[in-house]
Amino acid sequence: MLQALLLAAVLGAIVWMFGNALDNLARQGIASGFGFWNERAGFAIATSLIEYSETSTYGRAFLVGLLNTLLVSALGVVFATVLGFLIGIARLSPNWLIRQWAAAYIELVRNVPLLLQIFFWYFAVLRPLPQPRHSIELLGLAYLNNRGLYLPKPILEPGFGWLSAALLLGLVGCLLWLRRARREAGSDRGLRYWLIAGLLLLAPAAAVSLAVGLPLGWELPEFRRFNFRGGLVLSPEFVALLTALSTYTAAFIAEIVRAGIQSVSQGQREAAYSLGLSPGQTLRHVVLPQAMRVIVPPLTNQYLNLTKNSSLAAAIAYPDLVSVFAGTVLNQTGQAVEVIGVTMAVYLTISLVIAALMNWYNRRVALVER
Repeated sequence: MLQALLLAAVLGAIVWMFGNALDNLARQGIASGFGFWNERAGFAIATSLIEYSETSTYGRAFLVGLLNTLLVSALGVVFATVLGFLIGIARLSPNWLIRQWAAAYIELVRNVPLLLQIFFWYFAVLRPLPQPRHSIELLGLAYLNNRGLYLPKPILEPGFGWLSAALLLGLVGCLLWLRRARREAGSDRGLRYWLIAGLLLLAPAAAVSLAVGLPLGWELPEFRRFNFRGGLVLSPEFVALLTALSTYTAAFIAEIVRAGIQSVSQGQREAAYSLGLSPGQTLRHVVLPQAMRVIVPPLTNQYLNLTKNSSLAAAIAYPDLVSVFAGTVLNQTGQAVEVIGVTMAVYLTISLVIAALMNWYNRRVALVER
């Protein structure tokens, strides 16, 4: 009975706040609803993964901001995971210098606010770079200056769909081979093992390339007058945000990995050594598989934190969801309730999807009691 009364009180408070917000908006002459969604936005967005112009709608601007957020979050998760695992393993290295370097990195990066690190990479590292005319050349293919990093851009030609299908087929075959060989007792893990895996992975793509030619070209950046043209451009805002998110989150992941590895009994390592496994094989096949059951739950929290921390992009004008939709669109339309509500719902959905995927993986790596 008490729980029902509490639930009714909470629902009543929500209804009252919603009604009060609508009354205040009506009193100020601000229309409620999503009628603005298909109206002309009238502002430009510097970085966009899809076609966008000033004549596009607010709905299109929302999609641009969402894709930019998903891009920096996904890449940040990948880079932070790789870097975090490497530093976490280095934290337990028998080499004193490597161990102390990893510890210093963790203590330094973890204890400096993320916003300051974003400012550091943007204002202290990227903005002082030379002008485009004096760009830093990287192997004659890429160029770095204060306007961004210019890279070769892949050009998809007719027949690329067949190549993609062949690569997917090769990946499936390679994974099936690895799974079969892993389950076979006494299977050879030497050169022949990896040669077969590589052959299964690349053979279908090689066959398609021989049949239709390589359906992939490259557009190189070229300097013309005052700036580079062509190629793929990574803006300084994107690079600074991605670098800061990756290095900051990696410091926390490193400590999670260290704790997970140390949770595995020393007897497991000694048993592996007695069977003739090298330290590297012991780490890959004995320690890490058992440590993952400890690593995955807190690792999920770090992925969620990285995704939500990407909203700090507004501090350096990277056009993510908060900057574009909850910033510019909100200021132009005045639809505060709708815009903030949609933004909150998007971040909630992304967080729930990440949590669901990580929970599924956690069940896969969990120890099964018999």
